[in-house]
Amino acid sequence: MALKAKMIVDKDFKIADVDERIYGSFIEHLGRAVYGGVYEPDHPQADENGFRQDVMELVKEINVPIIRYPGGNMVSAYNWEDGVGPKSERPKRLELAWRTIETNQVGTNEFVDWSKKVNAEVMMAVNLGTRGIDAARNFIEYCNHPGGTYWSDLRRQHGYEQPHNIKTWCLGNEMDGPWQVGHKTAEEYGRLALETAKAMKLVDDRIELVACGSSNTDMPTFPQWEATTLEHTYDAVDYISLHQYYGNRDDDTANYLARTMDLDHFIHTVISTCDYIKAKKRSKKTINLSFDEWNVWYHSNEADRRIEPWSVAPPQLEDVYNFEDALLVGSILMTFLRHADRVKMACMAQLVNVIAPIMTENGGAAWKQTIFYPYAHVSAYGRGTSLQPVVSSPKYDSKAFTDVPYLDTAVVYDEEKEEVTIFALNRHLSEDLSLQCDVRSFEGYGIREHIVLEHEDLKAVNTAQEQRVQPHTKGKSTIRDGVIEAVLPQASWHVIRLAKHA
Repeated sequence: MALKAKMIVDKDFKIADVDERIYGSFIEHLGRAVYGGVYEPDHPQADENGFRQDVMELVKEINVPIIRYPGGNMVSAYNWEDGVGPKSERPKRLELAWRTIETNQVGTNEFVDWSKKVNAEVMMAVNLGTRGIDAARNFIEYCNHPGGTYWSDLRRQHGYEQPHNIKTWCLGNEMDGPWQVGHKTAEEYGRLALETAKAMKLVDDRIELVACGSSNTDMPTFPQWEATTLEHTYDAVDYISLHQYYGNRDDDTANYLARTMDLDHFIHTVISTCDYIKAKKRSKKTINLSFDEWNVWYHSNEADRRIEPWSVAPPQLEDVYNFEDALLVGSILMTFLRHADRVKMACMAQLVNVIAPIMTENGGAAWKQTIFYPYAHVSAYGRGTSLQPVVSSPKYDSKAFTDVPYLDTAVVYDEEKEEVTIFALNRHLSEDLSLQCDVRSFEGYGIREHIVLEHEDLKAVNTAQEQRVQPHTKGKSTIRDGVIEAVLPQASWHVIRLAKHA
C-alpha cells in the first residue's frame, strides 16, 4: 500500500511572524573560518581589504541577516583590544580554546566591514571566561558610543568616525562547559552575567542581550542551569541561548532523520524553564530563544585529533557534508519555523569551512556543500508568517524515537507578496510519499515552483570539482479546486511555492 499523508493549511492558523534572524550564522576565529575562509589577502578574488569576493557572493546568496562573532569557545580567553588598531602592531597570541596561534589580523572593525558587505548585522560576544564587566563595558563603548570618550575616540582614531551600533550581544559562551576557559557554576555565571548586562546597558540602553544556556541537552546541569541563570538575569536579558549538534555516527539514517524530535523536546523544555521563572518572578516580560549554535557535526572528529598544536589557521572541523545531512538541516530549519513564536534568532555554526555550508580551497575555489541548499531555500522563502499545518502522516519507530512522522513540514505565508511556501521532507528511505494538501483558504493561488533536492546515494557529497547534490525544479505537484496533490520521492527535500494569480 502506497504511503499517503494529508495536511490542511489555513491562513488563520498562525504561529507567529518569522524573525528573519533565525537564518543567522556564525564565524569564529577557528580553523579556516576567518583566515583562508572569509579573509585571504593573497587570493586572486580578494578585494582591497583582503576579503574573498567569491565567498561574499555565496554568503549573499543565502541572505544571512545576522552573524555571531568572534566565538564560540575562542571568546572565553579573547582580548578584544588585540584585534583593533594598526595591523602591524597587533600581537600574536596563543589561542587556548583550539590551541592555535591567533594573528589578530582580522578583528572587530574588519569583521563589521565584512558584515556590511554581505548585508548582515553582527551578533557580538563578550568574554566572560577570563574577563568580565570592565572589558565588556569598554568594548561596547568602543563599538557603540558616538565619541568624546577614551574608547569611542580610540575607534575614531582607528578610522571609524561613526559608531558601529551593534545591537545584539552574547554574554559569554557555553559557560557551563568544563572545556571552557573560565568555566563557571550557574550561580557564578548568573551573577557575573547580570552585573555585566547592567553595565553594558548603562553604556547603551538600546542593545539586546543573550544569556548563556546549557551547552547541549546532555549537560548534567540541564535545564537547572537555565533556571538558575535566569533567576539572576531575567530582568536584564532578552534571550537565552541554545546549542545543539547532531551526527550519524552509527550510520542509522532512519534514526538520524528523526533527531529533530529531540530538538523539538529541547526547545519545549527551555521555553517551559523560561516561563517557570517568569511565573516565579510575576513578570510580564517573556524571554525568547536564541538558537545561536546548531548544525551537523561529526565527520571531522577523527581528522581534528591529528592537528599539530600552535599552528596558524589549520583545517579544523572541516566536515564534508553528504546528502542525508542536507535532509536533516532542512528538518532543523522547519523545527525553528514551527517555534517562530519563541525562537527569534538562530545561527548555523558555522558559515565558511568550519562545519559550514560554504567550503574553500586556499588560493582556489569556493563551493556549496550539500547543506547549503535547504539553508538557502528556507532563508529565501521562509520569511513572513509561520502557519500551523494540520498534518496526518504515517509514522515509524527508530532506535531512539517513537511515532516519527514520515512527513516533516513547515509553512510560511508572505501576505504582502501573496505567496505561500510549503517546506516538506519525506523521511522514508525507500518509498515515495503521496501528499494531499488542502489550501482552499488561499483562494486563487496556484503553484509557482516545486523545488526538489534528491539523490539516490544518501552519502553523496559535493566537491570543488563536482556538485553531485543540487536541487531541481521538476517536482511533481498539481493543484485543483484548492487541493494540492504531490509526490515526494523517498528521502527527499521539497519547497512547494504558491502564488496568487494576477
